Amino acid sequence: MLKSIRLLTVAATTACASILGAVTAQADAVSDFYADKTVTILIGHPPGGSYDLYAQLIAQHFGKHIPGEPTVIVQGMPGGGGSLAAAHFYAKAPRDGTMIALLPESLAQDQVLDPKKSRWDISEMHFIGRVADVTSVMMARKDSPVTSIADSLKSEANVSCSGRTTSSAQTGAVLKSLIGSKFNMVCGYDSATASALAVFRGEADLTTTVWANWSVNYAQQLAAGDVVPVVQFSEKRLPDLPNTPTAVELTDDPAKKQAIEFFGAGGDIGRALMTPPETPEDRVAALSAAFEKLMADPEFLADAKARSIPIAPIPGSEVDAIANRIISTPPEVVATLKKAINDGFNN
Repeated sequence: MLKSIRLLTVAATTACASILGAVTAQADAVSDFYADKTVTILIGHPPGGSYDLYAQLIAQHFGKHIPGEPTVIVQGMPGGGGSLAAAHFYAKAPRDGTMIALLPESLAQDQVLDPKKSRWDISEMHFIGRVADVTSVMMARKDSPVTSIADSLKSEANVSCSGRTTSSAQTGAVLKSLIGSKFNMVCGYDSATASALAVFRGEADLTTTVWANWSVNYAQQLAAGDVVPVVQFSEKRLPDLPNTPTAVELTDDPAKKQAIEFFGAGGDIGRALMTPPETPEDRVAALSAAFEKLMADPEFLADAKARSIPIAPIPGSEVDAIANRIISTPPEVVATLKKAINDGFNN
């Protein structure tokens, strides 16, 4: 009996040593790969917006947490409200772990709403973590004829926006169609920044961008009261905007509520990093572990606080689950929202 126990102990010890050796070898292989490499964070928007804000912050601190400590840079590929970068990332990005992306939170919805134009499959990509959720907030210039949803039901107003595929543009179309706001959609601006400037210059009355963009890049204008919040697209009111209604609150129609909830679901994906299809699992795992360390890094958190950049992280596996729920939305809800967006732009 004693001999059998000794033999089992030896076998178990050998097995543990083999497993530890394999794990160590795998870690060494990842570290060796990333040493002297450059990791690129791809974004699909111009400098100055919230994508660039988060990407630049991450790039400054991420490399030291990745095995091999690669250099991390940001590459912009503006166009189509981020769809150009998304298509490139899905089809042409290096699949070795040297390119990750911070792409629109609406990719999953876009894929469901217009599969022919969405040249990506979000189920084939993997998130490594979310830095923060995002809430789109429509703001009006203080002297606009419309400074509330009630006003928008009575008076016409121009809403500036970039491409029609962007969630910021679609907010106005959704409110126009489902709530009855008398909005004229003025699209064609090249970014959320340009759309906001159009409001400040008086070219438009309202525009939408995420709260992080308003609170960081337009803090002075907010403090001065130059713009006022009209509606926010989130499940619950933001703590910073307790008196601003959510879009879901604006209707009692169950079908419309479901469509608006589906439209805002991407906010839970928020500003999240992802890998392209076929990225090796060990490198995805290493990047995910590095992301978790980054989110607990005191220097990173202090830098974010100094810049007033909100941080509300969740692991990549949870973001994957959110995306999968979005692409599993019932067809009737998708149809209602799709019609609302089309009608909002075309009528």
